[in-house]
Amino acid sequence: MNPGDPHILIVDDDRRLRQLLQKYLMENGFLVSTAEDAADAEAKLQSLSFDLMIVDVMMPGEDGMSFTQRIRDRAGVPVIMLTARGEGDDRIAGLESGADDYMPKPFEPRELVLRIRSVLRRNATAGPPAAVAQFGPFRFDVERMELTRDGEVVPLTSREAALLRVFAHNPGTTVSRMRLSQQSGSGERTIDVQVTRLRRKIEDEARAPRYLQTVWGEGYVLRTENTP
Repeated sequence: MNPGDPHILIVDDDRRLRQLLQKYLMENGFLVSTAEDAADAEAKLQSLSFDLMIVDVMMPGEDGMSFTQRIRDRAGVPVIMLTARGEGDDRIAGLESGADDYMPKPFEPRELVLRIRSVLRRNATAGPPAAVAQFGPFRFDVERMELTRDGEVVPLTSREAALLRVFAHNPGTTVSRMRLSQQSGSGERTIDVQVTRLRRKIEDEARAPRYLQTVWGEGYVLRTENTP
């Protein structure tokens, strides 16, 4: 262990699981702190800096989804959620609350390590989220989830706005369908349909897109004013 190792905060009311995860993650090159609930985690966030949080959904007091939604933007720390509930709706709810990834219990610890490293890599290259994305006559306010064209509001569905938010956070970067699905709450099989609908609202010619382009075999990329 050294001070440069990623610092992980495990938030789970199961003491045995906290201890087992702490031991396993430390053996795999991470600094690890633990918290028994949301209040304990928030107290630790006041005095320590973390690179990632692992948050259980079902906890006494404030649940993991509420805690993640409340703290995510303020703390600026990526989150992997753990839960005994593995249903699709629960997974989507977890991702919509701001989690970067979602794992149902029981899980394979080696897979958790791989997911931690994947999320850390993704966040290291993403840079700070954009507050506004501008492309052509369009301006997308990420916080307000509002798209305007020359000052006039362009109506968006909640799914379209969530999708555009993911692109706005990753301007000029190819985003895979899986990642779009995870971060927007849309099903992976519907991403192409959602992109097509969004193109109809922002492109002069949807079949020859200027802004929201396809990267064949990889995903989609949003070309904004500050990207090539």
